[in-house]
Amino acid sequence: MKSALRVAGRRMVRTARTSRQRQLAGFSTVCAGRTLPVSMLVPRTAASIHTTARLAIQAQAAGSESDSKTADLGDMIPMERIRNVGIIAHVDHGKTTLVDCLLKQSGALSGTTMQETRVMDSNALEKERGITILSKVTSLMYKDHRINIVDTPGHADFGGEVERILSMVDSVVLVVDASEGPMAQTKFVLTKALARGLHPLVVLNKIDRPTSRPDEVDSELLELFLALGASDEQTSYDMLFASAKEGWCSRSLDDVAAYSDAAAKGQPTNGSMVPLLDAILDRVPPPRGQREGAPFSMLVTQLEANSYLGKCALGRVASGTVSVGDRIRVLAPGSGEVTEEGKVTKLFLRSGVHQIEMAQAGAGDLVAVSGVPSVGVNSTIGSPEVSQPLEFVPVDPPTISVTFSVNDSPLAGREGSLLTSSMIRDRLLREAETNVALQIVGGSKSESMEVRGRGELQLSVLIETMRREGFELSVTPPRVLFKRDPENKQRVLEPYEEITIDVDHAASGIVIEKLTKRKGELKSFTDVADKARLVFHIPTRGLLGYASEFKNDTHGTGVMNHSFLHYGEHAGVLEKSRKSSMVCISAGTATSYALNLMEPRGRLFVRNGDSVYPGMIVGELSKDGNDLEVNPTKAKQLTNIRAAGKDETIRLTPVKPWALEEIIAYVNPDEAIEITPSQIRLRKQILDPLKRKQFSRKRVGDADCFID
Repeated sequence: MKSALRVAGRRMVRTARTSRQRQLAGFSTVCAGRTLPVSMLVPRTAASIHTTARLAIQAQAAGSESDSKTADLGDMIPMERIRNVGIIAHVDHGKTTLVDCLLKQSGALSGTTMQETRVMDSNALEKERGITILSKVTSLMYKDHRINIVDTPGHADFGGEVERILSMVDSVVLVVDASEGPMAQTKFVLTKALARGLHPLVVLNKIDRPTSRPDEVDSELLELFLALGASDEQTSYDMLFASAKEGWCSRSLDDVAAYSDAAAKGQPTNGSMVPLLDAILDRVPPPRGQREGAPFSMLVTQLEANSYLGKCALGRVASGTVSVGDRIRVLAPGSGEVTEEGKVTKLFLRSGVHQIEMAQAGAGDLVAVSGVPSVGVNSTIGSPEVSQPLEFVPVDPPTISVTFSVNDSPLAGREGSLLTSSMIRDRLLREAETNVALQIVGGSKSESMEVRGRGELQLSVLIETMRREGFELSVTPPRVLFKRDPENKQRVLEPYEEITIDVDHAASGIVIEKLTKRKGELKSFTDVADKARLVFHIPTRGLLGYASEFKNDTHGTGVMNHSFLHYGEHAGVLEKSRKSSMVCISAGTATSYALNLMEPRGRLFVRNGDSVYPGMIVGELSKDGNDLEVNPTKAKQLTNIRAAGKDETIRLTPVKPWALEEIIAYVNPDEAIEITPSQIRLRKQILDPLKRKQFSRKRVGDADCFID
């Protein structure tokens, strides 16, 4: 009853906004009925858009700075002129594009090419995959205020970055696609923000699309806020409408219609991000803390590598001030043990792609400190008189694990330069220092290391990074981490995830059928535009290996997103979803003659001329049953007798190369993945066929891997 009254009251307050949304809905309907010009779908020259907007922002800032001295970005300014804000959203809803737009229009990217996009995604894998993997911090000046912006990942597998970064900000900008609405990761990041008492500022991005539905998305957002237990103040959020790709933002839908109409006619919109910057100054509170008379303390939330300074610790100054040359100490998280002492060699912040040196920083600033090379994430850096560590935000536990070990195949050592178990162990431990969402299990004398993470994508990014560095390794299939019920040790709990799927109506039946077989429970079935939106609660085990099936079933048109939900009761045994394998029994080079004889039995994984060895998996059978041992190195016998028939030209079906996410999801429990800098192979964990048969009955199940 109380929730219903809150919904009714909230909607009465927003009656005026709803009427404007209906006007825009009518505009979208008109746009959908005609062919839109390219100028409306693709931004005009980036330099012209952002140059005009930058002039508008500078004019706005000049009006407020006429009576005061302009502060430089690297100066220590009063706390009331600092705003720390995070950008959170679901994957592909436009966070990084929005940050790019703010940086370009504020002049923070001066000296760089204006045609460059997603400058915050500096990692090579981020640029290739088009996703944000690591959180980034940048700063800009507006109306004599320093706005520190934190760009966060949108994929559920990198949710640990979001959890850590929320301790650095005083508010968040929640970016939501005006067509898709709130998705799985939207719920996850919003839950974390509301739990910390933050008051979000909502931006409906991509509002200029003909498929945008602001009225429905607004209602869905309000219901999500109330379902997550938001307070009255948190549900009274401001909503702005933006097109980050076109470079404008507005508080009114009337302006949106005018901008979209101008873009349809090929005319300049003269819009900018000034409304969003003004909203950040008005709605985001300044940081709290004491500078005068308090010792310096800072919680480390991220580590950065610098070619000249070594390891730099990024965090938010909690109290006091710090200057270059000051003596500092490092306290271990939790225990408060002093792990290192040193002095500050450099202080700097980042603006766009540039680093700005600072002589002094104070409470509320987001800065990077160098001078303590052994510092770790969640450590406390403080003055010599600081003895108590700062509290840090614990991240959610991992849900799956894989085992990294030395590559012991007959082809090992031919490509990589980093081969030994000690090298692999050291690299994984260094990764765990910066990525607190990963857990490394294994002693110093162990030949293998268990790596626990959030999902297949997170682990595949780590593996891809290591193989590019020159590592060769063997990786086991992912296994789900179970827990025991604290009240009943005999009761096993397993992780569940909420999965949101947008598919064509014709493919919804096969998706529901397959997810139901994987112990999924359908929670809702709704229509969104011309798609069907399915929401399932499913065990994490049920999602392993489903991504490739989903692509085939939906012919590449479906969209699937998932996020961790909770630990629940064990769902029971899952049906086997993968067929048996073709296992090689000989070493050598695959021949087209042998592959041509094998191809009718199923799908091949190797090409003519590829090196193979006993125990390597070279294909998948088309029928289920036992594994089939084959000899792909067999060559045609040549004699001096002329054959009566004429040899036919052999035409083999092209082999699709493995992607890391695909092979991690595909591999069976008794198999392993061989990874080298240029090759990804599938093999049996036990290469010898006799030993493999002996141990087949002793195969370890997935229910023996417990997180506790």
